[in-house]
Amino acid sequence: MALIEGWLPPTRANYGLILTFWRFGYPALGSLQWLVKWYGMGKTSTPSALNLPGRAAWMTMEVPGFVTLLYMMRTLPAQQGIDDLPWQNRVLAGLFVIHYAYRAVLFPLLQPSMAPIHVFVWASAIGFQVLNGTCLGAWLAAYGPTTAAAWSAQTPLPQFALGLLVFYAGLAANYFHDEELREIRRRKARRDQAKGGKQRGGGHYEIPQAGLFRYVLFPHYLCEWIEWAGFLMAAGWTCAPAWAFLVNEVCSMLPRAVRGKAWYVERFGADKVGGKWAVIPGVW
Repeated sequence: MALIEGWLPPTRANYGLILTFWRFGYPALGSLQWLVKWYGMGKTSTPSALNLPGRAAWMTMEVPGFVTLLYMMRTLPAQQGIDDLPWQNRVLAGLFVIHYAYRAVLFPLLQPSMAPIHVFVWASAIGFQVLNGTCLGAWLAAYGPTTAAAWSAQTPLPQFALGLLVFYAGLAANYFHDEELREIRRRKARRDQAKGGKQRGGGHYEIPQAGLFRYVLFPHYLCEWIEWAGFLMAAGWTCAPAWAFLVNEVCSMLPRAVRGKAWYVERFGADKVGGKWAVIPGVW
């Protein structure tokens, strides 16, 4: 059943229009962060009547991505007369769901605390997720390779396997560095309990040191990019929606990392931050 006739799921013509906006329009919107210092989420969250509770906002803005992709996989093949999809389509859809099962559901539940999220950031993230889920989901469900022969031309099997390895390496490293950030707050809570003091709400920040934190301040961003570079490798270098996803991630997260480094310097001082890069060692 179509949620929006001709658009969700999209016809082939409308898919082309959506993908064009996702490839070129959304990166331009994400890049506007270079011009605006404000970002109402995480460590840069500020008090506002338009703030939403962190955990609930995070879940509701991240879940639409994989829900949309699964909806495309469920509805589009039958509409396009496709009886069965190759295993590669299902594996790539599974990678997407695995990532967002962690990022959208487990991540906010594991966080010791989460700052409020401004409704504008929340709405922008929903738009990001729906567009991404639509473009990748439609490509996997009908508008990309849908036969074994098409996949043979799209991605050689060794490249597909290497892409999977890169994806899982990025996923594991992403979780490791997220866990280090969580552990900072857990250590603070344990110190408070040992002193018999009351645990205070809100965030607690230190300069993390484990893993790639020795070199960059936002390695969890870098590791997520590695994940989706692996996904792109497996999907094939001509997969436009996978390229668009990776480009949009970099365009939206890189300015946040650079601003985040400035936040660390302001809070802790340049001496304590040392020679750490923002997100890419030796580059930025």
